[in-house]
Amino acid sequence: MAVKAPEDGYTAEPFVPERGGLPALRRAAAGCRGCPLHRDATRTVFGVGDADARVMLVGEQPGDQEDRQGRPFVGPAGKLLDRALAEAGIDPGEAYVTNAVKHFKFTRAEPGKRRIHKAPTLREMTACAPWLAAELAVVEPELIVLLGASAGKALLGSSFRVTQVRGTVLEEEIHGRRERLVPTVHPSSVLRADDRESAYDGLLSDLKVAARLLA
Repeated sequence: MAVKAPEDGYTAEPFVPERGGLPALRRAAAGCRGCPLHRDATRTVFGVGDADARVMLVGEQPGDQEDRQGRPFVGPAGKLLDRALAEAGIDPGEAYVTNAVKHFKFTRAEPGKRRIHKAPTLREMTACAPWLAAELAVVEPELIVLLGASAGKALLGSSFRVTQVRGTVLEEEIHGRRERLVPTVHPSSVLRADDRESAYDGLLSDLKVAARLLA
């Protein structure tokens, strides 16, 4: 009988340490084999920021640049997000930034060609959920900003629709803790938009809602 690999279980739970704060979580996440995504990714991309950050920004998954550099939101979408946060009145340096999924999922049109982002499945997001739960437990943010549909589904379930609730304040119990959340679009959608200026204004408007809650 073949022995099951850890990734066949689709849960990061066995890899999450019980104590040690963010440094211990980051070290342990580097060796996570909780789902098959680790096989093709360069490295785990864990969250960055202070353990006492008042706001946590949750995106979908690392992109190509994030996978290479090992930090979330360092590509074009990250630069746009930093600009929008600053303009809204939230210091990007005072936020904790992470993703629902910690490994880059991608496809290639042809061998050796550019790696193209592929959305994670609900099963992959569920597998990675223990890491996000652990980050929330350590940081205990006053507010969570959900960046896009996948982040919303990871924390609020598969029925989440970002277009229906963006820019509103939600109060939900997540991983045993009452949380306040403001959903908005993922900054990468602004970069893909036909009318980029209008899309950026929409993102900025949503982030200003978050900024008012933190004021």
